[in-house]
Amino acid sequence: MKILVVYSHPVPESFGAAVRGTVVSTLQGGGHEVRLFDLYAMNFDPVMHADERRSYNDRAPSDPALAEHIEALRWAEGLVFVYPTWWYSMPAMMKGWFDRVWGVDVAFRIGTEGAHVVPLMRHVRLLAVVTTCGAPFWISWLMGQPGRRIILRGIRALCAPRVKTLYLAHYLMDRSTPESRAAYLAKVRRKLAKV
Repeated sequence: MKILVVYSHPVPESFGAAVRGTVVSTLQGGGHEVRLFDLYAMNFDPVMHADERRSYNDRAPSDPALAEHIEALRWAEGLVFVYPTWWYSMPAMMKGWFDRVWGVDVAFRIGTEGAHVVPLMRHVRLLAVVTTCGAPFWISWLMGQPGRRIILRGIRALCAPRVKTLYLAHYLMDRSTPESRAAYLAKVRRKLAKV
């Protein structure tokens, strides 16, 4: 399977980097063709500017800096998002990537009858989130898990009808231990090895 891993964390030596490495090595070890987009390392600009927003519903994004991202999105059969959960959702960098790259004529088309959205990501058969959360599970659940919902409900609606989904979270990251982190990485390896 052709899998695009999109990673967002500003600190190169973070535990997130270990998670990213585990994700990539496990997928490659399973025989998948993997592309990694490290949004911070790529200096991705997550800010949608006024002119970009004005043309958002009319045509695909035209910023040349987005061409590589759009091409990779069209190439991928699987998408794995690796990021820390901050304030119950994805970092602004990741959200900006969705805002700017998942545009009209890339991820969806606006139908001729009203504002009906026609999905254009039907080639995506795997959608996974691998994340760390400072809060315990019950608080994340109480808050509605916005990051999880955005990807596994909203983005999922644009993908293949039977897209396989996976959500792997290390809760209580702020109080994690070497043992809890090792156990989480082992779980990530175990789950992704089944893809």
